[in-house]
Amino acid sequence: MQNSSRSRVDPFIVMDVMEAARSAEAAGRHIIHMEVGQPGTPAPKAARASLTRAMDSDPMGYTVALGLPALRKRIAQLYGEWYNLDLNPARVVVTPGSSGAFILAFTSLFDTGARVGIGAPGYPSYRQILSALGLCPVDIQTAPENRLQPVPADLEGLSLDGLMVASPANPSGTMLNREALSALMEAAAGQGAAFISDEIYHGIEYEAKAVSALEISDACYVINSFSKYFSMTGWRIGWMVVPEDHVRVIERLAQNLFICPPHVSQLAALAAMGCTDELQDNMDVYRTNRTLMLEGLPEAGFDRIAPPDGAFYVYADVSAHTKDSRAFASEILEKAGVAVTPGLDFDPIRGAQTLRFSYARSTEDIREGLERLKTFMAARVTSLA
Repeated sequence: MQNSSRSRVDPFIVMDVMEAARSAEAAGRHIIHMEVGQPGTPAPKAARASLTRAMDSDPMGYTVALGLPALRKRIAQLYGEWYNLDLNPARVVVTPGSSGAFILAFTSLFDTGARVGIGAPGYPSYRQILSALGLCPVDIQTAPENRLQPVPADLEGLSLDGLMVASPANPSGTMLNREALSALMEAAAGQGAAFISDEIYHGIEYEAKAVSALEISDACYVINSFSKYFSMTGWRIGWMVVPEDHVRVIERLAQNLFICPPHVSQLAALAAMGCTDELQDNMDVYRTNRTLMLEGLPEAGFDRIAPPDGAFYVYADVSAHTKDSRAFASEILEKAGVAVTPGLDFDPIRGAQTLRFSYARSTEDIREGLERLKTFMAARVTSLA
């Protein structure tokens, strides 16, 4: 049998790095994980306890395709708490992670061959999911002077059917302020392009609150997830907010593609939304780690970075050290015992000269990882002298 042309997507390189790190650990090495984009903490305690209780009395069968009504209502409430928005819960769609939301959004909004703009560097699965669905991802090469975020001038002449942005972004952690986000939404509307806002790192911000696209217009899709701020990556539960006249379209797709999101994960997510104190404790760790990274990475020789506004990543230009970030990441893993992600995942054109460092793990790990990087880079400079 032959495979379809749609199946010819690139590998997710960070997953290969994770496997290499796992193999090293299986061989007895202690590896510091700065590659993986997930919290080092489990789901909040109350979420786990709530699920334990529910499992004794609930058969955990199918839910409705759009998700548990109580969870949709609680997510809508979150928009009041975070953004002072009065959101109709009927517009909330619970999904099997943000990945399920991407599939639903792209399938709902675009026909085969549609051109969808995505910022580069950006989350690699945007490109691969679009390609697998027969759509055309259009990389928008963002500029360092724009803190690696797209600006309206970047859209000129692209003839887009859709535009997807992320703020805070992966891999850079940079954010769009209200003016910048509004300008992008207006530019997309001027081309007749649908606008999708990936907001899965909202809640993980440092010096300013992230702006939701819903604060600017209802004529957009907003995607979020319980993976990052709520520390529930493996639970595969997310959500999407869509215009009211799109809900039934999404519902029909969700019924057929997924039946429903995982019931157990929905119950845990509902409980997690009340765990503010524990989640803010996690944020205190990220704040400490961010400070350590912004001080320690330049000391190690990684000084060409855009300080992150949110998320838990630092994206570094390492062109002074290598022209092959994948080989460089392998060398760092082998010699320093630190797993980092080569930028090729995020930017096929410029990613050979960039690395992403995650600081989502414990502060102890971050300190140890930075010391290892300093030692490695000092030895490398000496050997190349």
